[in-house]
Formats: sequence, C-alpha cells, structure tokens
Amino acid sequence: MAKRLSPEVYVQGILAGDRVTLSRAITLVESRLPADQELAQQVINQVLPHAGNAVRIGITGVPGVGKSTFIEAFGSYLIREQGKKLAVLAIDPTSQRTGGSILGDKTRMESLSVNPQAFIRPSPAGKSLGGVTRSTRETIILCEAAGFDAIIVETVGVGQSETAVHAMVDFFLLLMLAGAGDELQGIKRGIMEMADAIAITKADEHNVLKAKAARVEYQNALHLYPPTASGWIPKVSTCSALQLTGLDTIWQNITEYLQLTRANGYFEQKRRHQNLQWLYEAIRQSLEDNFYARPQVQAQLPAMAQAVKDGEKSAFAAATELLKLG
Repeated sequence: MAKRLSPEVYVQGILAGDRVTLSRAITLVESRLPADQELAQQVINQVLPHAGNAVRIGITGVPGVGKSTFIEAFGSYLIREQGKKLAVLAIDPTSQRTGGSILGDKTRMESLSVNPQAFIRPSPAGKSLGGVTRSTRETIILCEAAGFDAIIVETVGVGQSETAVHAMVDFFLLLMLAGAGDELQGIKRGIMEMADAIAITKADEHNVLKAKAARVEYQNALHLYPPTASGWIPKVSTCSALQLTGLDTIWQNITEYLQLTRANGYFEQKRRHQNLQWLYEAIRQSLEDNFYARPQVQAQLPAMAQAVKDGEKSAFAAATELLKLG
C-alpha cells in the first residue's frame, strides 16, 4: 500500500474533508497488517468525537431490484433537494473461488461518482460474516468525521448481510419488485421484520398498477407482525429511479422515523446498543485473528483439516485440540 502517514496527518486531512486522505484512511482500516491496524485505531480514536452526526441508512433488496440504480437516484435527490453530503459504502461480493471482487459500483453510479457532494467507496466483502467488511463500522466513523451527514450502506443482498448491516444503521430500507410472482414468498420473514420501510421499485410505465397492488399487499402483511420496539409502524411506498418519483416520500418516511425515535429515546438507545455489538464483534475478530496467527496452529491446521475432511476425526474434537495449542 502507499506510504503511511502520521496519525495527525490522517486526522487533519479527514476533519478538513480531504477525499484523498479519507480514502487512504479507509484503505488503512481495511488492511489486515498489524501495523496498519494499530495506526488505524489511533486515527479512529482521534476522529471519534467528530463522528455520529449523520443519518445512517441501510439498503438491501432482492436480486434484480436495482439497488445501485435506486441509490444513484435517491442519493442525487438527497444532495440536490435536501442539501446533504452523501457517502455511499457499497459492499461488493468477493469471489469465494478466486478472492477477486467486482468493485463496480462507481461505474454503475455514474452521476453520483462525479458529484462533488458525494463519496462512493466500494469495498470487497472478503470472508467476513454476512458479506459486510469488518471495517464498515470504522469507515462510517471516518466518513462522518469528514463531514458527510448521510451515509448509505448497500448490502450484497445475500445470506446474513442484512442482519449485519441492520446492526450498524439507523434506518433499514428494503427494496422489492412487483409483478415477479409470489412476492411475499420470495423474501424471508426475518428481513421483513427488520425493515423500517419497504419501497417497491420500478413503479413506472406498464408496471405502475402492479407496484401499487404490491404496496397494498406488503402493507397488509406488515400489519400482521408484532409492534416494533421503536414504536414506529413500517411504511410501504412505490418509487421509480427512472422517472425520479417516490423518492421524496421515502425521505419523508426516514425523517418521520428519526423524529419519532429521537423523541422517544429509541434512537440513542439503539446507537448505544450498536456500540456494544461493535465491541463484541471486535473481540471475536481479534480472538480469531490471534488464533490463526499462532505458529502451532498454522503447523497443525492443514493435517487436522484433512483428518476431518476424510472422516478420521470429528470437527468438534479437532477444534478442541487446536484451541489447546499455544
């Protein structure tokens, strides 16, 4: 990677809103090198008092729903109509076969990528649980300290990524398609329960009536779920990124949610709970990294893994032996 700067230079650049320094700091927190991690934590600790003032929005959706297209349209609306400085953290799926990552969000969000009020950071998901980079939380803090007051975290939309992103945002938006068959059968109940709002995308041209019908169907389904801890009743709306319709309604829903949860104390309670989750995740990650870094484990693991693979030893017994090493 590029030559490391001093913690003070990173901090000064970030607080000044310098994009190059911000990008270098994010690369630092994404690095697995111990020296980079130590430097990254020094930077995080110094900018932390300047973070926390942005609205954090998580966005997920079924394949083909048009997440990137929606984010470009919605992000442009936030900048143009609401005067926001926007950071988009797009978590790209990393190939489990080659380890490569697409990192194509900048090409899919052409107008946002050149907007001076927007910052797009595609990051490879790697092997972290749920497809969310282990550094996403730190990246949110860096972007907030750099002056961005709206943060969008886009999930890869697979596995448990929705749960992971839900645990680090204030508002969770689920994008759905209409007219694709049994809509309610195509999404897990758990994801529906996490959603603070549902937006039916591509509500344009011949699809408008289908989108309206799907909106009623989803709204009725949400009424069957138990009340939320926030006191908020999730809303369903339609939108079109092509015709730029419905974007104002989605922002209005987010604004009303923030007003309600800040007034009843849930917003601050949720942020504090997320900070605790961050602590426990950091402990788990550190324990895992330290375990695999042990020379005894590196020496014994291949043979132990082969024994488990061949059915000569149970996975639990092998794990117990390995954990006793060193």
